[in-house]
Amino acid sequence: MNISLGLEHESYKHVHGALNKFTLPFDENKEISLVCGRNDRAAVQLLIHSDREMLVCVNEDPAFYERGPIDIVRVNAEIPGLRASSVKATLIGLVEDDDRQLKSDILLRQPFIHVEAGRVQPVWIEIEIGKDADPGAYTPRISVFGHRLFEDESLVRELSFNVQVVNATLKDAGDYAFHLDLWQHNSNIARKYDLELWSDEHFAVIDPYLASLADLGQKSLSIVASEIPWSGQSSAYDRIDPANLFEYNIVRTTRLANGQWVFDFDALNRYVKMGMKHGISQEIEVFGLINIWVLPDAGLGAVLEDYNDAVRIRYWDESSRSFKYMTHKRDFVQYVQALESNFIEMGWIDIVRVTADEPSDLALFTERLDELKKMGPSFKYKAAINHAEFIEQGIEGMMDYVPILNCIAAESEKIASLKKEIKGYMTYYVCCGPDLPNTFIRSHLLESRLIPWLAYYMNMDGFLRWNYTVWPNDPLNKISYHYPYFPAGDTNFVYPGRDGKPMLTLRYKLLQKGIRDYEIIRDYVEQGGDREEVVRRMEKVFLWKDIGELHPDARRKREELFSLTDSDYEEIIAGILQEIEK
Repeated sequence: MNISLGLEHESYKHVHGALNKFTLPFDENKEISLVCGRNDRAAVQLLIHSDREMLVCVNEDPAFYERGPIDIVRVNAEIPGLRASSVKATLIGLVEDDDRQLKSDILLRQPFIHVEAGRVQPVWIEIEIGKDADPGAYTPRISVFGHRLFEDESLVRELSFNVQVVNATLKDAGDYAFHLDLWQHNSNIARKYDLELWSDEHFAVIDPYLASLADLGQKSLSIVASEIPWSGQSSAYDRIDPANLFEYNIVRTTRLANGQWVFDFDALNRYVKMGMKHGISQEIEVFGLINIWVLPDAGLGAVLEDYNDAVRIRYWDESSRSFKYMTHKRDFVQYVQALESNFIEMGWIDIVRVTADEPSDLALFTERLDELKKMGPSFKYKAAINHAEFIEQGIEGMMDYVPILNCIAAESEKIASLKKEIKGYMTYYVCCGPDLPNTFIRSHLLESRLIPWLAYYMNMDGFLRWNYTVWPNDPLNKISYHYPYFPAGDTNFVYPGRDGKPMLTLRYKLLQKGIRDYEIIRDYVEQGGDREEVVRRMEKVFLWKDIGELHPDARRKREELFSLTDSDYEEIIAGILQEIEK
């Protein structure tokens, strides 16, 4: 059994495909040291390579290969000084990127995996450090055993790394200040599990997805309050491999035989309460009431005949015993008023934000907003925008603005000045652009970590991304979709597990690490640390001379903009943690 083993930092991304050489693609003797606080996590990757095919196992279950005798490799991780459940080994799955190369992404929940000869199998090793952990040095021990059929296991090699726990306790994710807003697409969750929308079974699956968002410190709950407000994300234009990306209304609407409207908000209220149970309680963002995306040539245009926005409200018509769509503004007015009343009655109206996604025509948007304000005067508004011009208008009722990173890079001084004038939050977003930093499969994993760092550097309140579960039709076999418009990974941070729970990704984990870093930095400055000194230290990670270099027009390469060395990030955070400890 000729097995090679090594450790790598958590941002390591294994690539398997057309460019693989026959030499070992990692250092077998790499040393890794990490500094953490209490209530923290530490992670590395174990890399396993063999010149023969093998099964790699990460638990104690027996394992045989259905095609015959094969090497069985078992990984066991422990950390002396902490309870056994503090450390876990998880297989990392590779997915096919747009360039047809296989790249590390999924944290699998299966206990073993078949690995062909000459292929590297990465394993995620994560340690949870409790609030009651004693400060000091810990040495996690990773033991790799091998055997074949009925042979006794024998130790192949033991590896270790260093974890220094300082006397500083980090916040729980629910107490984070970082305003994280990853949009939820619950209709897609129902489709992937073949569930009836808003059924008990659907909510049972939604619950662990909300829990995974809460573990990141998510602040916003997404409510889709009309039919297909994004018109399927332009999937109709994909003539090769379209996907069902439609999102449907969580409010059930009925028109009685006497002409009266009945609006059922049970599913909406249930969803909000479920999210709040997980601590996601800072914002309820409502989509589908303004700035509806349209594809008129594909038939996805307006339905209301006397209104200037393409809102689509489907209802059950009791008289005809069939489904119809609202076609008159007067009916839509009743719907908006009922929605507003429900939020008031539930005590949530102050955290509701009716959200517009990338309005392009300022005059038209303002006209639509004025109409909505008449219908529901208690509503407040938020917009994801491409230009600072939207903020400059000082539109009444607009509370929160989310400029795209390109906008900040191009107009950083103006954005910084306008941020002081707005009433609510200002976060930033990336989507299918810019190319970097981003969270695509092809992105360097450190880009996910530095996104919250960038928020702190730019004095933004947090980060927004449109994706969490916007999977194409068969995400476990093909995550690449609608390329080049959507680079692979643009649509998701997690994958649908067969057990009804989300499978996390390396991108999720590195974003989680970056948000943790943001909170450490913020707490340090709030306790009297020098913000300017912190920003100066960040220059070891942010390599530009002017933030305008982040704009795609600057044509900078990844390595010209950001450090791609984990130790640079670790050194900064370790220094701050040690100063907090003092």
